[in-house]
Amino acid sequence: MGLVRHVVCAMSGGVDSSVAALLLKRRGYSVTGVFMKNWDSLDESGVCSAEKDCADAYRVCQSLDIPFHQVSYVKEYWHEVFSNLLKEYEKGRTPNPDILCNKHIKFNHFQKYAINTLGADAMATGHYARTSQEDEEVFQQPHSAPPPTLFRDRFEIRNPVRLYKGADLLKDQTFFLSQISQDALRQTMFPLAGLTKEFVKKIAAEAGFDHVLKKKESMGICFIGERNFENFILEYLEPKPGNFVCIEDGTVLGTHKGWFTLTLGQRARIGGQKEAMFVVDKDVVTGDVFVAPTTNHPSLFRDTVRTDRFHWLTVDPPPELVRTQMMECHFRFIHQMPLIPCTVTLNMDGTVWISVSQPVRALTPGQFAVLYKGDECLGSGKIIQLGPSEYTLQKGRERLVAAAVQQKEQPTPEPTS
Repeated sequence: MGLVRHVVCAMSGGVDSSVAALLLKRRGYSVTGVFMKNWDSLDESGVCSAEKDCADAYRVCQSLDIPFHQVSYVKEYWHEVFSNLLKEYEKGRTPNPDILCNKHIKFNHFQKYAINTLGADAMATGHYARTSQEDEEVFQQPHSAPPPTLFRDRFEIRNPVRLYKGADLLKDQTFFLSQISQDALRQTMFPLAGLTKEFVKKIAAEAGFDHVLKKKESMGICFIGERNFENFILEYLEPKPGNFVCIEDGTVLGTHKGWFTLTLGQRARIGGQKEAMFVVDKDVVTGDVFVAPTTNHPSLFRDTVRTDRFHWLTVDPPPELVRTQMMECHFRFIHQMPLIPCTVTLNMDGTVWISVSQPVRALTPGQFAVLYKGDECLGSGKIIQLGPSEYTLQKGRERLVAAAVQQKEQPTPEPTS
């Protein structure tokens, strides 16, 4: 009889991770379910949803007759995800906690716990994603530390594991996995890779997982849940009142409690305003939040962003990009937004400029620019700089035209004798 492989499955108490554990057991693996507690408080209705989720995960493990563990990363989540979140908001950015949580907690601390503490041969999650390796290859992956430099030795022989979209393109979660390490990718299995959400629900129903089937899809901040965002963030950041300023004429229209309670593209709730105004820019020095009428105002549209040092899932930038410093691929900065063709330019420090083929609404600093080539997710970088808006370019063109007209109208000076 062959060796039975031990797989630790991250259990959230939801339908996806429950079915992932079930499928692993059916494949003959020795499975251990582990629930992660990452946030330590009650929700707004006074209920500790983590306790309910933990109980649901435990019930699934009982019905599958597999060991169950609970592990707490409350401290790590606070220091590595949430405090980072607060710093980003203070800088005027809008961070993505789900991507950061996967990078720092699930595919770092949890992965190390699964492999080193529980002695697993691999870990598994209920994400809708797939990799370039077969399940058996996962168990043969050696640990390798990431290179300290931007580029690896080109003569080093290696076979990077690639991340591809799951079969259910509507549920595909590669966007949220775009910052994880190559090492984590090598040691992870995605049992739902080839399944649709509907089929997963069917498997759960047949297995009698009624208690997880009835649950709503998890929404809101990763591990924190759905809340009134302004009230929630003001529990952690001091209010910093400022003005709502109309970008078209500089008129002060009202006041806000802090630029960090608002993000680009959202409707600004300003008392006494008949028409809807939308956030188009923020000045963290003055505290001004600039707004514009209509949801599709040109000040909301841009076609260029720069990221911080880009995280390539296969460790190196693609050879095409290294060779020519430019590459055609596809871009998104919001999960499930349609992929848009773009051109990527690689900078010497590993940051990238991304130029999209058409102006995009509400490109937002702090969000992650995620790149794709076909079905492959290449990785992501945090947006730290925006190119000029369509409104700025339009105003610039108008000034140039006005200056040209003015020059024509000026009388030609008489030649001096």
